[in-house]
Amino acid sequence: MNMQDEQDTYLTALAERLRAHGLSADRVEATVADLTAHLEESGAKDPEAEFGPVEEFARQLAPEAATPDGPPEEHVETWRWTADTGVDEELLNRFGDQGWEVERVDAVGRFVSHRDLARPQRWEYRRELITRGREDLDARLAPDGWEACGTWVIYAWFKRPKAASLGPAAEIAAPPPAPERTNFLSRKFYALLAFLGAAVALGGIAAGLDDGDASSGFGFAAGLLAGACVPFGLIIGGRLLLARRNR
Repeated sequence: MNMQDEQDTYLTALAERLRAHGLSADRVEATVADLTAHLEESGAKDPEAEFGPVEEFARQLAPEAATPDGPPEEHVETWRWTADTGVDEELLNRFGDQGWEVERVDAVGRFVSHRDLARPQRWEYRRELITRGREDLDARLAPDGWEACGTWVIYAWFKRPKAASLGPAAEIAAPPPAPERTNFLSRKFYALLAFLGAAVALGGIAAGLDDGDASSGFGFAAGLLAGACVPFGLIIGGRLLLARRNR
């Protein structure tokens, strides 16, 4: 069997194992295409020497399909955290390099993440603006191996395993401990809050001057502030309730 036949046999077997692990046809096709390009660029002659045995490599590419001995809670740790759009992509990719895979974005905007303690893998992420529905984004990004992992208001987040491009190097030998923080809000976020607060105050002053009654301006500003606090209060209250339930 020549080198090309060996590569074709390996990649065909890998595609079959990935489909058996539940990966979509688009994701399997994109993964195999990435691996083929890697073999061509690197000049590697033996794909098994490059990536490892087919079954083992398939589990690296689809870590959610791996089934280590023991109950799932014994080998998987979960972490919920939040960040605004000023820092979310940077943090997602930083934590993805530490083995954290985002499962979903919950009702209060937290990234619900898990990490396999037995064989943590590196992940990468991207955020997209939803303009014409999630389905269009899924169809556009799936050929490159991106898989949806959560939505929040007008944003959608996508993930893909780095094993497709890094091979065995995507596995993390000694991952750092889970971060103690759960909130990562940027300076831009706090600056926006300050700007909104100032705008409300100026609106109240303007209303008071227009009426010739300062008390009406204070009442107007207080009403705006109360209305603005309602959604923030609901979000914070929801987070506290969920955090208590998840203790």
